[in-house]
This record gives sequence, C-alpha cells and structure tokens, in this order.
Amino acid sequence: MAEKNVAVNRKAYHDYAIQEKFEAGIALQGSEIKSVREGRVSLREGYVAIRNGEAWLVNVHIAPYEMAGYAQHESRRDRKLLLHHKEIRELSQAVQAKGLTIVPLRMYLRDNRAKVEIALARGKKLYDKRAALAEREAERSMARATRRQIEEG
Repeated sequence: MAEKNVAVNRKAYHDYAIQEKFEAGIALQGSEIKSVREGRVSLREGYVAIRNGEAWLVNVHIAPYEMAGYAQHESRRDRKLLLHHKEIRELSQAVQAKGLTIVPLRMYLRDNRAKVEIALARGKKLYDKRAALAEREAERSMARATRRQIEEG
C-alpha cells in the first residue's frame, strides 16, 4: 500500500486545532485524476460541507489538465467525498453541536486512488497562533543550542 502525498494543507495546522481525522475517497472526473497525479492541487481555501446527507469538498483547486482537450473540468467545482453514512452523521453532528469545521489536511494517492484526509477542527484565536509560533521557535533554538554543544564538546 504505497502512499504518495499530492498536496498538504499546512495552513490548516496553523489556523485550526485538529481534533479528529478521517479518510475519504473523492469522486473525480478523468481529467481531474490526471491533474491530481501530477500534484497540481491546492487545499488552502478548501473545506467540507455536509448537504442532504452527503459530504462535499468545496473550494479545492485542481488545475486543468493540459492534455484533456475539450473535456476539461471546472477547477473549483464541488467534489463528492466517499464516506460511510455513520462517519457523515458523526461529522454533521459535531459541526452542528460543537461549532467545529471540517477541513482537508492532505490529498494523497493510495494504490492509484485519490484520497483526502479530512479533520474536525476548531478555529484558533490569534493568541493561540502566536503561542504555537513562540513554542515552535523555542524548540528550534533549544535544538540549535544542543547541536552546538555536541559539536563543541
């Protein structure tokens, strides 16, 4: 089961506190899967909406495939996510009851099938983002200091 990351939404880790992750398949058109295989995907502004008991990946950009000719796809169309009914119900209840958001974290290929990792997430406040940044910087400086000590001693 070889996995190949196609796109990672690093901004989601910065803007949201991730709570629970799910794996979903995506219903794609022929030219879309070819673009995905080339890695021409942006998850940055994407989110997941639940409509009529179905999960939809909204506002994710998959670039048009040059070799498709006249059979092009719309780059920001809504794409259906393939999840179990139980998972969709759980996501829907969490969004309605707890005020959470569903964001795509990464898109990858597993056995030539496009999958997307989505997560229930709570938006971070500005001070939370600053604290996370400061913590990361402190860890880096400590790692640098220990590396220097090892090199000197």
